[in-house]
Amino acid sequence: MTNPLVLASGVWGLTGGNLVRAAKEGAGAVTSKSCSLQPRRGYGNPSVFHWDNAVINAMGLCNPGVDEMLDELRFAIKNAGVPVIASAFGNSFDDYARMCEKMRSVKPALIEIDISCPHHEPGKKVAKPFACVARDAAQVTEVSKEACGKVPLCVKLSPNVSDIGEIAKAVEGAGADAICAINSVKAMVIDVDARRPVLANKVGGLSGPAINPIAVRAVYDVRNAVEIPIIGTGGVTTGRDAIAMLMAGATAVGVGSAIAFRDRVFKRIAEEMEIFMRDKGYAKLSQIKLEE
Repeated sequence: MTNPLVLASGVWGLTGGNLVRAAKEGAGAVTSKSCSLQPRRGYGNPSVFHWDNAVINAMGLCNPGVDEMLDELRFAIKNAGVPVIASAFGNSFDDYARMCEKMRSVKPALIEIDISCPHHEPGKKVAKPFACVARDAAQVTEVSKEACGKVPLCVKLSPNVSDIGEIAKAVEGAGADAICAINSVKAMVIDVDARRPVLANKVGGLSGPAINPIAVRAVYDVRNAVEIPIIGTGGVTTGRDAIAMLMAGATAVGVGSAIAFRDRVFKRIAEEMEIFMRDKGYAKLSQIKLEE
């Protein structure tokens, strides 16, 4: 990576062309939108709402399915010029294993499994993310790691848990090569005049600058629990936000919703980081740490 900034999953990641665009605009690595074995329509509109200094969405993980996404990944891997991360989700342990088997065929730099989304095993009525239970998180990591072959595995964790460090330690023990923290924060916005939630799905995921302190705390907790690399993601909009992520313990920094708040966001964040490092006397990223 020429810089530590990673295009986060779900933003500009549906097509190979947009992944290449993010790379040309300064991203050090790019992540595809999470996809599933079969095409998924997602939720109805309204599904995205720009609220104050945040974005709330309930897209419903809409995607064209892995077979079509593989073509987009091949294009990005050939043309982006930066590492391409392939992101997947599933409804069962077997789904994740099959997704990783398919995705490894295009040889991405990394396979990310999003275990933060609701899932259901056959015969179970209650949907609950694998990321909410350490045992489940470890099991899905183990089967995915085996299916990835030689491609490294990154596990994306949820902030909607009581102890993210415990979950991180479980997935590290199960073979994860890296962790992405965090996914969006579960939230709701109500239109008081209409007396109803603004999203068709009622509840969605909050992202953008508003969640940055939550993400920084989560990365700090994960770093205190594991030794593997961390992609710190959540509300990073400026160079100082990215520096804070590195100080909290991140190895790289995910950037997503910031695209809705700033133009040329990757180049501008990278430039601001360079200025900060020069002013503070940092020669390399590994020197950016909290004071003991």
